[in-house]
Amino acid sequence: MESLELVVSGAEKSFGGVTVVRGVDLTIRSGEVIALLGENGAGKSTLMKLIAGVHEADAAQIRLNGRAVEIPDVRAAQAHGIAMVHQELNLTENQTVAQNLTLGRTPTLGPDVLGLVDRRRVLREAQQALDVIGSRVSPHDVVGDLSIAQRQQVEIAKALSQSDVSVLLLDEPTSSLPEEQANDLLALLQRLREQGLAIVITTHRLDEAFAVADRIVVLRDGERVAEFDAEEPDATRDRIVEAMVGRTLTALFPDHRAPQEETVLEVRGLSGGIVHDVSFEVRRGEIFGLGGLVGAGRTEAVRLVFGADRRDTGTVVLNGRDVRIRSPREAVRLGVGFVPEDRKAQGLVLLQDVQENVALPNLRTWQRWGLIEMRRLREAVAAAIRDFGIKTRGARQVVSRLSGGNQQKVVLAKWLAQPLSLLILDEPTRGVDVGARADLYRQIDEIAAQGVGILLVSSDMEELIGLSDRIGVMAEGRYQGTLAASEVTQEAILRLASKLESLDTTPHRTGDHT
Repeated sequence: MESLELVVSGAEKSFGGVTVVRGVDLTIRSGEVIALLGENGAGKSTLMKLIAGVHEADAAQIRLNGRAVEIPDVRAAQAHGIAMVHQELNLTENQTVAQNLTLGRTPTLGPDVLGLVDRRRVLREAQQALDVIGSRVSPHDVVGDLSIAQRQQVEIAKALSQSDVSVLLLDEPTSSLPEEQANDLLALLQRLREQGLAIVITTHRLDEAFAVADRIVVLRDGERVAEFDAEEPDATRDRIVEAMVGRTLTALFPDHRAPQEETVLEVRGLSGGIVHDVSFEVRRGEIFGLGGLVGAGRTEAVRLVFGADRRDTGTVVLNGRDVRIRSPREAVRLGVGFVPEDRKAQGLVLLQDVQENVALPNLRTWQRWGLIEMRRLREAVAAAIRDFGIKTRGARQVVSRLSGGNQQKVVLAKWLAQPLSLLILDEPTRGVDVGARADLYRQIDEIAAQGVGILLVSSDMEELIGLSDRIGVMAEGRYQGTLAASEVTQEAILRLASKLESLDTTPHRTGDHT
């Protein structure tokens, strides 16, 4: 692959009178990975879309190997060897991998036989595209049957299957991946870099930036504020975070406070789907983390507790009372809240505003004689916006227009609008920047301090260890044991998650490891 240098100077872009990218310079070179960092709303995705031709820049000078070029649209970007993988994957789920990889340029049997697809060539070209990235996905697989990690591979193979791609832009490619699958993707990017590809990646995971990047470029409020050589001593986590948020974060995680002895949730012998005979307990005011590898059954277990999936056997005791939660509606009535893994698909109604989203699970709270008392609702939503620090133009702003961190704050706020005994958090900071994470961690800790039991599922090891008072570990649908805070290390969690060892998980012994 020939060496390349793409220089973007003075990039500007505004939407509706709001400047999103302001005078940004960026130089991209072959055989190099750039990590583009910044808080939600810093302009990272917009800058990448300007380079990829998704948006046309209001102003910019672009030079490719010293020659001035223009990129008014995606087709022009592709002609210059630029391809982008978006955060929201753009695949058709009801078609095969091969059909997706050749979509828009499907080979036919020839001009004389119009409309007949050359199926052998489709499969051959798809396999070649998958081989480039070392994917084991089959061209025959239906995309809807693939995991998120496998779909991400298909999206990258699709981008690289364009002719003569020399620049690959990836927007939050690991945001929906657990740690081990994210590491596989980073290893792939390193191989592509060794092949001479120029790569730009946005991520909210600083460890990933250090693991894969040669240079780290920081944006804040649409402007480029810092650049670091990832190998230099001054490229510290603290300096990068300070550049991103414009302030020093004294501590990402709040200090642990002692939970109460009273048990708010007891799970005994829970089974359903891939979950088998799981038992644990959560104390009042405790953050109880649930760890494990992909396929361990963590999300499936908490969905059984919440009534989102049907449980086959087992007992759920809430506040000392044996309950049979058959649906999320019953869980909410009993004072159980749930922040799901996919906030956009399951946690929010994106086309409704902040007020409507906060009100949805709490309509009974503001009802009188079957009518909503709008004054009380507006006061409660205003208080939620203030208490959670939601950055919005007002209660009637459509939620889809908020940043990821502020969307997640809305999800949390809607559950705290009524009294809770238990709050289930499934990957609560996925796709959220480090500044917003610090705010969310503080808010989660404050919720626990009010006596709410919190059941936390997280694939982010730092988050799991930093937030949790105790950690239970699952593997292959079964509970492996509980670690007290004094016992918790990444190695201890991974040994349990890999079934290299197991602790006594008899129900009456669950608390003995504290």
